[in-house]
Amino acid sequence: QVQLVESGGGLVQAGGSLSLSCAASGRTFSRYFMGWLRQAPGKEREFVAAIDWSGSITYYADSAKGRFTISRGNAKNTVFLQMNSLKPDDTAVYYCATDGRLVRITGTQEPEYWGQGTQVTVSS
Repeated sequence: QVQLVESGGGLVQAGGSLSLSCAASGRTFSRYFMGWLRQAPGKEREFVAAIDWSGSITYYADSAKGRFTISRGNAKNTVFLQMNSLKPDDTAVYYCATDGRLVRITGTQEPEYWGQGTQVTVSS
């Protein structure tokens, strides 16, 4: 099994920044993608960003592109999401996820492994 633990959420004013981190433990696989999803109350889960196993290829939702940056730690079992120019619409629970198939992170299917989530609240 794989455990994912997110941290770094909190309350921030619009236009501010937050940095989220995720650490994976347990049985991890070298060629798994990692990424971030989010879900706001009353809304469907949506893809935010993903990164490949090498840490060199990144993928972003249109809502995140240009404002958010995903990266992997040196150990490759950690992933970060730097969020700048935050908007109230970014308010959601942010989940770290990992899967061997990129489409299960970027698409509507549930990824193989999820974290518990961390709350991000952006005030206007």
